[in-house]
Amino acid sequence: MKRAGIMVMGAGLASLLGLAAPAPAAEFDLTRVSLLAAPDGEGTTRIAAELLARDLTALGGRPGAIVEDAANCAAMCVVIGTTASPIVQQLAAQGGVDLSPISGGWERYVRAGFRVAGRRYLLIVGSDARGAAYGVTDLSRALGVSPWEWWADVTPRRRERIVIDDAAFVSRAPSVKYRGIFLNDEDWGLEPWAAKTFDLEKGNIGPKTYQRVFELMWRLKANTLWPAMHSVSTPFFGDPGNAPLAKRYAIVIGSSHAEPMLRNNLREWDEGQRGGFDFTRRPQAILDYWRERVGETRGQEAIYTVGLRGLHDGPMQGVTTTAARRSILEDVVGRQRGLLADTLGRPATQVPQLYVAYHELQEAYDAGLTLPGDVTLMWTDDNYGYLRRLSTPEEQKRPGGAGVYYHLSYWGRPHDYLWLGTTHPALIREEMGRAWDTDARRIWVVNVGDIKPVEYLSQYFLDLAFDGKLLDEAPREHLRRFMAEQFGAAEAGAIADVMMRFYDLAWPRKPEFMGFGQTEWVTPNRPSGYVRSDGEEAQARIAAYQALAAQAEAIGTRIAKDRQDAFYELVLYPVRGAAGLNTRILSLDLAELYARDQRASANAYVAGAKAAHAGLVADTGRYNALAGGKWRGMMDMAPRRLPVFAEPMWPNWQSSTQSGCATRLWGAWIGDENVLTFTRGIPAARPVTLYQHQPQATAWAVSDMPAGLSLSQNKGELNARGGYEQRLTLRYDGKGAVGPVTLRCGDRPVVVHATALTPPNVEPGTAIEDERRVTMPALTASYGADWEAIPDLGSQHGALRAKLTLPSRGSAAQGTHATWRFATMTEAGATLHIVALPTHPRDPAHGLRAAVRLDDGDWQTVDFATTGRSDQWRQNVLTNTAIADIPLKSFPAGQHRVAIVPLDPGLILDRVELVLDGARPLYAPLASDSWPETAR
Repeated sequence: MKRAGIMVMGAGLASLLGLAAPAPAAEFDLTRVSLLAAPDGEGTTRIAAELLARDLTALGGRPGAIVEDAANCAAMCVVIGTTASPIVQQLAAQGGVDLSPISGGWERYVRAGFRVAGRRYLLIVGSDARGAAYGVTDLSRALGVSPWEWWADVTPRRRERIVIDDAAFVSRAPSVKYRGIFLNDEDWGLEPWAAKTFDLEKGNIGPKTYQRVFELMWRLKANTLWPAMHSVSTPFFGDPGNAPLAKRYAIVIGSSHAEPMLRNNLREWDEGQRGGFDFTRRPQAILDYWRERVGETRGQEAIYTVGLRGLHDGPMQGVTTTAARRSILEDVVGRQRGLLADTLGRPATQVPQLYVAYHELQEAYDAGLTLPGDVTLMWTDDNYGYLRRLSTPEEQKRPGGAGVYYHLSYWGRPHDYLWLGTTHPALIREEMGRAWDTDARRIWVVNVGDIKPVEYLSQYFLDLAFDGKLLDEAPREHLRRFMAEQFGAAEAGAIADVMMRFYDLAWPRKPEFMGFGQTEWVTPNRPSGYVRSDGEEAQARIAAYQALAAQAEAIGTRIAKDRQDAFYELVLYPVRGAAGLNTRILSLDLAELYARDQRASANAYVAGAKAAHAGLVADTGRYNALAGGKWRGMMDMAPRRLPVFAEPMWPNWQSSTQSGCATRLWGAWIGDENVLTFTRGIPAARPVTLYQHQPQATAWAVSDMPAGLSLSQNKGELNARGGYEQRLTLRYDGKGAVGPVTLRCGDRPVVVHATALTPPNVEPGTAIEDERRVTMPALTASYGADWEAIPDLGSQHGALRAKLTLPSRGSAAQGTHATWRFATMTEAGATLHIVALPTHPRDPAHGLRAAVRLDDGDWQTVDFATTGRSDQWRQNVLTNTAIADIPLKSFPAGQHRVAIVPLDPGLILDRVELVLDGARPLYAPLASDSWPETAR
């Protein structure tokens, strides 16, 4: 199933995207053409022609006037219209272009070139108005105009000649019928930018802004909009210019779960004038309120959300139980359908309707709410990217079908993520693949916040919706093609690597979550979970982010001048922003930790945190000054002014009362010494930090080093430039002698104790204890038919999923297991952690269970399902994990195995960990290939 966008591409773009180019054909020169917009009643083809003329001009062309009669065409003429147009029908007949393949189709088009009576025509014919528009935007894209040419400043590049082949071809229908975006939580970006920079005449989000939104939607082949709806924004239907504009652009208008019947309750229901929004007390007033809007939207292509929530995005007023809510909803939906039929003059079964199963609306549905079969069930994620529900086999038979409402941006508990777009593409693919596999294909809508800075993720979601076949492709490949289209093929791979690493680093903790507090109610920042022991995990995270930022900056120096603004918006600002916030927060936490050690470096870490904050302020200012101030007011580095973003108080520590040098290590306590442990036969590295208590320059050098060990430096100086400390790497070659390393720091020796443990003889592929911990990535297991590998997903770059088609089972004997083999060298108490992703059960009748067995012990059942917004669910979505713990009072050294059998479908395993007593606490073990050199 090829996307229409793929089928229309010329040879250049097709090659760029790794696709087969169209068959060779005659060139059609678009440098000087006239454009014929076949009249369609709404003016949609005229808008499409104007867009194409603007694109051709940006490319260096000189298009002539837009005409409506073929007699007025120049020698080279592009004709844009639909199959319903008499002009199009006549020209197609004269040119021998067969339009029957798209007759009656949904958003399809034919493009073909031919010659008639001395003129050359390029015919772009849509099965409907959107089909014609997509034919135009696909042509522009094939010529090198990015969908983000305006919204991300990917400036079209001028050329002397603009040519396209005129081979005939037919696009195919989109995979998902309705594909849309939701402008939401616009208070800190889209609305202030529109009010103060772009839409000054309105002083708010108005038709000028929506025109740009609609154009972007055309270029991304989205057809449905849920307009901005917060109290700061003018309601969409409150501005008389918005709805007619949507009709001209052939945009389908819908509304969210909190806005039934296209009503914006936040601004349109004034309780002071209308009274309480309580259907149990004032049903007629609310029905009249809905009827007003339905009447206003007669003739508008719309999808009506049915059901009822509270006035301000909360549970409906007047009821407190799920049973009562279910009863009211059945009454409400029936009355809504009646007024739709009466007001629109056609049966309710012919009016597109959605029931958005969001929070308590899903609970009411699961409790037995009956909905008419033609109403589309719209499942939602849990606001953090995990679908709460999928269609059962019986629900898949409903004529109304199902869809998905998904978040790339969110305001709410347990914590907002409104600033940077960090949802991992692999998670989007996984969850939308689940929706696709369970036939939720009627409508997909994604919450894009302010559009910026979730540009790429928005396109990825919408591309998957348009072409379900892309679900079979690795996310990185799609990302590489996206970057090639914006910045050229030469740098695309390197940029894709940077951005995949960006998403990987945000996986265990989004930047917005790094304050370790929560919202609604807002709690203050807490010490980071990355600084729970010796600080090395925080150091590794800072180093990883700083290395990533340096890599992005280096690429930026090679990006052409006309793409510098685009690179900053799409790559550099997100990367530097995430790096800056992590560096500021973690550096302050390290400063406090190191102050307790009485290190002279504590204040240097405060200075580093200050510099990181200043960098965030400067970077945000630069963003808002891009393109001559075009985006002034769009980027806010502190949405909702939450504690995580606030400039902290900057502590200052007095000099230590101690003197001399020291190290702080987390090893195994052997006797009275803290000893770094290695494993014989396995090369490895450990971080070692040498520091001075006093802020005075001190020379140091290695005085004794065992043959099997080496240090990244053999001598140096602790000085002000390095914060009076030096971070080093102690390496073991896997074979030589291991013992204490003696450093001479100033006039005193500093000893780093080390030893090597002897592992048992094991089979290849067996995981071996390292620093009292064994981490077994999901994909290192041997597994049977119940499991399937999901590449790129999770903390270890790959996860193991119990197939969605499995039945729920009562025992492990009914399934096939995944098995990991491992060996330990330490006898101690331990905990076995089964680490899954916080997915939800396929349907509410079952949990998300697995049976676990260690060695030849008994099978134990664990369940990863959570309820509502429980504390456990909150912890799960903040960490992207769901963890089941099996405590082991005493665990012997030797060879072991752990087996897991899925008892419910859809469970996703990330890793299995055995943590022996005394192991260094870790917030999130990184994949083995993810640690920066300074932490190895």
